[in-house]
Amino acid sequence: MPGSRTGRPPAQRTVERPSAPRPAGGPVVRLLIRARRAWDRPLTAYYVILGASLLITVLGLVMVYSASQITALQKSLPGSFFFRKQFLAASIGAVLLLVAARMPVKLHRALAYPMLAGGLFLLILVQVPGIGMAVNGNRNWISLGGSFQIQPSEFGKLALVLWGADLMARKQEKRLLGQWKHMLVPLVPATFLLLGLIMLGGDMGTTIILTAILFGLLWMAGAPTRLFVGVLAVTAVLGALAIETSPHRLNRLACIGATDPGPNDICWQGVHGIYALASGGIFGSGLGASVEKWGQLPEAHTDFIFAVTGEELGLAGTLSVVALFAALGYAGIRVAGRTEDTFVRYAAGGVTTWIIAQAVINMGAVLGLLPIAGVPLPLFSYGGSALLPTMFAIGLLIAFARDEPAARAALAMRQPRFGRKRAGGPQGPRRWNTMRRRASAARSSGER
Repeated sequence: MPGSRTGRPPAQRTVERPSAPRPAGGPVVRLLIRARRAWDRPLTAYYVILGASLLITVLGLVMVYSASQITALQKSLPGSFFFRKQFLAASIGAVLLLVAARMPVKLHRALAYPMLAGGLFLLILVQVPGIGMAVNGNRNWISLGGSFQIQPSEFGKLALVLWGADLMARKQEKRLLGQWKHMLVPLVPATFLLLGLIMLGGDMGTTIILTAILFGLLWMAGAPTRLFVGVLAVTAVLGALAIETSPHRLNRLACIGATDPGPNDICWQGVHGIYALASGGIFGSGLGASVEKWGQLPEAHTDFIFAVTGEELGLAGTLSVVALFAALGYAGIRVAGRTEDTFVRYAAGGVTTWIIAQAVINMGAVLGLLPIAGVPLPLFSYGGSALLPTMFAIGLLIAFARDEPAARAALAMRQPRFGRKRAGGPQGPRRWNTMRRRASAARSSGER
C-alpha cells in the first residue's frame, strides 16, 4: 500500500475532542451550581423533610431533658419525668409519621371530614364542666387520667389543613374558585367556628396559627387582593377586640422589645428569655449548664425552650435550629409547587404554613420581636399534644414528596444492596452461600 513500508494502512490520528467548558466564575459560583443541581434531584425534598424533621425532634428531646430537670425536681418528680413523657410521645409520633408516609393520597382525603368532626367534638367537650380543665389560665385541655392530658386545639390544626385542602381541591376541580362565594364558603365560616371554640378557652396563640393556615389556603387558591384584604381586616378587628378586652394580652403586647421586667414583673418571662440568649455567647455555656432554668425562666422546657437552647448551645445552636426549620419550609414549598395534584398542593402548603408560622411566632416571642403567644416550637418543645399531630403532618409531606412522578421513578429503580441482579444476567438474585458452593464445585471438576 503506498505510503506504508509494512503494507498496513497508516494509523489514523485520534482527534482530541474539546473538553466540556467549565462553568464561569470562581469556586463559590461552581459550588452554588452544584448545590442547585443537587437540589433539583427527584428525592432531595424527601430527604430534606425526613432529615430536618428527625434532627429537630432528636435535638428537641435533648433540650427537653436538659431544660426540664429543675422543673421536675421542684415538683418532687424524677429529673427525667418530662423527658420520658416526651420520648413516649415521640415514639408514638414516629409510628404516626410512618403510617402517614405510607398512606395513599385518597385515604388522606377520606380522613378530612371525620378528622374535622372529631376536632369540633373535642373542642366542645373542653367547655363541658368536669371534662375540660384549665392550665395557666387557658381552658383548652382534657384530662386522660393521671398526668396525661390532650389539647384538642392542636389536632384542630391538622383537621383544618386536611379538610381545607380537600374542600379547595374539589372546588378547583369543578372550576368554582373563580366565584368569591365558593372560595369563602364554607371554608371561612368553618374556620371561624374553630377559632370561636378555641377562643372560649382563651388560647390566643393557636387562633393565630389557624388564621395563618386559612390565609395560606386562600393565597394558594388565588384569592383576589380585595377578598384577601377583606378577610384580613375582619380577622384583625376580631383580634384587636380580643386583645383589648384582656389585660393579660395587653401586657404581652406591651412587652415587645422590653429589657426590664417592668412594674409587677409583667415582662419577667420575656426579659429573662433575652437574658438567657445574651449569656449564651457564640457556643453557649454547655449542655445542662443553663442558669435561667433554675426557676428564673418560666416555661423553660415548653414555650421558651429556644431561650435555653441559646444559653446552653449559643448562637451556633440557635442558628442550627433556624436553618433546620428553613430547610424544612423550603422543601415543603418545593413539594407544593411541583405537584400536579390539587389536594397535595393545598395540603403541603397548609402544613408548611402551619409549621413555619408557628416556629416564627415562637422564636419571635423569645427574641422579643413579637408578643408572647404561648405556642410551642414545633417538634422541639415539650408537649405530646403538639408533637403527635405535627409528626403526622410531617408524614403527609413525606408521602407527598414520595408521590412525585420523578421521585416514584427514582425509588422504583432502587434495589437491595445485597442479592441484587448482576448486569446482563437473566437469573434472579442468588444467596452468597449458594454462590460459594457452586464456585467450589466448579473448581473440583476442573472447570474455570
